[in-house]
Amino acid sequence: MERPAAASQPRHVAPAVRKDRRWPILVLLLGTAVLYLWDLSASGWGNSFYAAAAQAGAQSWKAWLFGSLDAGNAITVDKPPAAMWVMGLSARIFGVNSWAILAPQALMGVASVWFLYAAVKRWFGTAAGLVAGAALALTPVAVLMFRYDNPDALLVLLMTAAAYTTVRAVEKASWKWLALTGVLLGFGFLTKMMQAFLVLPAFALVYLIAAPTGLGRRIRDLLIAGLALIVSAGWYVALVSLWPASSRPYIAGSTNNTLWELALGYNGLGRILGGSGNGGGGGGGNTGFGGATGIGRLFGSSMGLEISWLLPAALIALVAVLAATWTSPRTDRARAAMIMWGGWVLVTGLTFSYMSGTIHPYYTVALAPGIAALIGIGGRVMWLYRSSLWARLVLAAMILSTAVWGWVLLGRTDWLPALRWGSLVLGAVLALAMLMPLRKLAVVALTAAILSAGASGAAYAGATATVAHTGSIPSSGPSSAGGMGSAFGGGGTGAGGFNRNGGDDASSGGPSNSSTSTSSTDTSSGNATSGSASSSGPGNGGPGGESSNTELNTLLEASTTKWSAAISGATSAASLELATGTSVIALGGWNGSDPSPTLTEFQAYVAAGQIHYYISGGGMGGGGQGGSSTDAGQIATWVAAHYTATTVGSSTVYDLTQTAS
Repeated sequence: MERPAAASQPRHVAPAVRKDRRWPILVLLLGTAVLYLWDLSASGWGNSFYAAAAQAGAQSWKAWLFGSLDAGNAITVDKPPAAMWVMGLSARIFGVNSWAILAPQALMGVASVWFLYAAVKRWFGTAAGLVAGAALALTPVAVLMFRYDNPDALLVLLMTAAAYTTVRAVEKASWKWLALTGVLLGFGFLTKMMQAFLVLPAFALVYLIAAPTGLGRRIRDLLIAGLALIVSAGWYVALVSLWPASSRPYIAGSTNNTLWELALGYNGLGRILGGSGNGGGGGGGNTGFGGATGIGRLFGSSMGLEISWLLPAALIALVAVLAATWTSPRTDRARAAMIMWGGWVLVTGLTFSYMSGTIHPYYTVALAPGIAALIGIGGRVMWLYRSSLWARLVLAAMILSTAVWGWVLLGRTDWLPALRWGSLVLGAVLALAMLMPLRKLAVVALTAAILSAGASGAAYAGATATVAHTGSIPSSGPSSAGGMGSAFGGGGTGAGGFNRNGGDDASSGGPSNSSTSTSSTDTSSGNATSGSASSSGPGNGGPGGESSNTELNTLLEASTTKWSAAISGATSAASLELATGTSVIALGGWNGSDPSPTLTEFQAYVAAGQIHYYISGGGMGGGGQGGSSTDAGQIATWVAAHYTATTVGSSTVYDLTQTAS
């Protein structure tokens, strides 16, 4: 990219990249792979809820297709199955083990970094692409989620790939590339439903504004992309809707056994508006999981350490570049990039900030590519204008804001105080240096400033990779910052022991001091995990530690029925499935409130000899059985009234193959 004259605007055209200059991106991708894959199996199953679904998919193709929690196909997980398709195939090919389940997400992280680099490089050159890619790779919540078996990793990959195809579409007004964007976001819907659509407004707007063709053709191309999205997401919705409900698993999280209700309710409006329903709304809003709603939520104690390290600088870059290109031609690429990446950050960030339903801090990984792109692009455009004092002021502000905010964030922990102060001082000094019209050492000074400003966040991200994570609510940071365990599974808190809580989609019970920076050793499943503490929460074996009950495991392994057992709550069932390799019915789904199976259906399973044991206890993510008014509670009452209880290890078990009393 040529440096512009002082009075002219930058030419936002990326220079050609020589083959011998491609080694920097190879180094970045290799470093990212090492960071995401190193000692990956230390986290064991990670989130046992999704790991059990992957095991079920490896045992049954029907379970794989529907994303069932058990190979007997009683009930699905409370998300669409795309992420389980990937993990299930990996487990089927490489065996059901920690590495086979966690590694796909790590590779998705590497691919996400490449797509972001490629998207930014096309318009702004290699340096901007590398900065953006490195910023994504070293975002703490990205390190956390790309080393974990939640659907968020695939969601981020699909959205980042869709951003790349949108860039290609805008370049030459290509309906084919834009249609591919629709396909990718359609599969994003099959990964985490409505969350994938948060980037749609920005992608559609940038094409409508900046594509180099007439308005009529731009509108036509957007309609084609919309059709591609509907087809790529709708085929599966149609398949589930047309498949006889009696021969497929119950759609967990829905109240009427349909994907439509799951998408619009539990995983849709329930998340945004809160209120009653089947868990997604949080029974009035589990806002404590992510902090109080409001414009400051992303900077608060629950989400700040996950995602906000570079957010102030990204917002400064967004405003500065839009101001600099406000009167530019319609197709100006710098402004187009701000519309796309800035729109991604603003729409997603505001949605997360004001969601009144269940939300967890790790959801913010969806913001990481947008923030990273704004940093790379904003820095590059301001560098082109560096002969002007105002551009140097913007660069200095980006550097200083990152250094100061990193100082604030680390102040919430007791981790590496020397790094906190050192990066602040160096960042401030180099921010001042940016104000000088440097000549010979300009690039060196800028590089040093970027490294010093981002040192705190990068170190925090690196520390995240050294900690084993298990359970439903993982959080980033070093183990030394951990604290209390949680009923929702996992172990220590995030940095500073502040509140980072909730189970994945837990809908009641209020906030607790929880997160998952620790783990335990599950000897029954053969997956050793390590951490700073142990826990008996559901992420590590369910309430009461059912999966660590050797006698109970032996009993279930010897069963030859369709389901070896039934227990209330999905996390308890998942831990038992992973420990024994058998199918276990999760009565009531994730939180014990799903109307599946009903008492009548359960009685029919028992009469047909399909369930061997009923295990007392379990419950939603670690709490109760949902009360006697729920189907799970009614089943518990019926079993206790008609069968004899025995103690197996530390668990109360009923043998349902014996004659009912």
